[in-house]
Amino acid sequence: MATKDNRALAHILAHSDIYQKPDHMRHAISHILGKGLLFATGDEHRRQRKIMNPAFGPAQIKALTGVFTEKANVLRDRISGCLSSENNEGTRVDMLSWLSKATLDVIGQAGFNYRFNNLDPSLPPNELNVLFTELTTSSQEFSILKTLQEFFPIFRLIPTEREKQIARTQKALDEVGQELLTAAKAEAAAGETTGSGLEGRDLLTLLVKANQQQGAAQKLSDDDVLGQVPTFLIAGHETTSTATSWTLFALAQHHTVQSRLREECLSLSTDTPTMDQLDKLNYLQCVVREAMRLYPPVPCTLRRAMQDDIIPLEEPFVDTNGVEHYSFGIPKGTDVIIMISPSNSAPDFWGPDAASFRPERWEADSGSPIPEGVPGVWGNQMSFLGGTRGCIGYRFAVVEMKALLYALIRAFEFDLAVPAAHIVPKVSLVANPTVSSEPAVGQQMPLLVKPFHA
Repeated sequence: MATKDNRALAHILAHSDIYQKPDHMRHAISHILGKGLLFATGDEHRRQRKIMNPAFGPAQIKALTGVFTEKANVLRDRISGCLSSENNEGTRVDMLSWLSKATLDVIGQAGFNYRFNNLDPSLPPNELNVLFTELTTSSQEFSILKTLQEFFPIFRLIPTEREKQIARTQKALDEVGQELLTAAKAEAAAGETTGSGLEGRDLLTLLVKANQQQGAAQKLSDDDVLGQVPTFLIAGHETTSTATSWTLFALAQHHTVQSRLREECLSLSTDTPTMDQLDKLNYLQCVVREAMRLYPPVPCTLRRAMQDDIIPLEEPFVDTNGVEHYSFGIPKGTDVIIMISPSNSAPDFWGPDAASFRPERWEADSGSPIPEGVPGVWGNQMSFLGGTRGCIGYRFAVVEMKALLYALIRAFEFDLAVPAAHIVPKVSLVANPTVSSEPAVGQQMPLLVKPFHA
């Protein structure tokens, strides 16, 4: 069963004990993300979420904004160094690759006070960088046996070289994670010892501090805390780089929007805006909302009913006898597809131009329909989901996106490097862009980039 009905979605998301990720989905998640927040269910999920919530509050993200702007400016400088001064049309640049480097550096420093140095070409990849690359590459390789293992547990008993590689990488990743956890505990202890407040603002240190304040029954074990490291890494970097890539793709097609956004961002005379300054850039907010609406990094997700249930509806359906129904029953074991992208772009919600990139729709005096009652955690849309399993890091992602766009749009002009129709999403963990005419290259977002001269 698939739905984009707001009342149905609100019911499904509010009853996460009934509607859970199916076993094959949790198996796939555990291979890549371990058994952290995205894997946990029921009471265990509530316990982890309660302890992690403070690390993602507005004050904490405000304190991390300096990391976002620092890395955004390094990214700007690295791209600037790659541009040809002889090509008036612009230099072809794979923005997805560059943004992935930047967001990995951001989550390393903001997440663990760890420097990946991904944007520094003079340094070789460090240990965690290598391990992370191995894990994501191994986990995303397709094979028939991998698919069988996800859907039929008996096949998981068959040893494969891929499984062995993932196990080796995860073991090494755990060892590095243990070092990070030890450092975070020391940072938390130092903050409490001085009485001057916690100096370490990275997410892991904040998580450790929050965990130390829990009673014994609620406290996370070291293994539980370590389980969040791969979740932070992947959920905290790949989604943001993908979303920002698609935003630049949209801006490359809409030069009027691009120019207006640049003018607004240049109205600030600083390279390092605060979170409050970024949030006051109203058109930047509109652009981010519109891009997230049209290009959600995760276009749909799946839940399975763990018991029989009745789902209420906002819009009734008419049965074969002509009778209207404002609810319907589903039996235990039914898979429910949460249609994020269709919900975000349905003409009956958003009007006849729902499929168009038009940031102005978010302005207060636009007269454009903005649907009410969308059960999403942010922006009157479903891109970050909602309910008890809504994205815990949505504030982090939005402010990071703003910082990246702010730095890039002030410095560069963007245009399409290939026809827009050739850029198509390929969904693995997220809907990464690919070029249909260049399948061998894999994930990429090629754009023509040239310096902006006022």
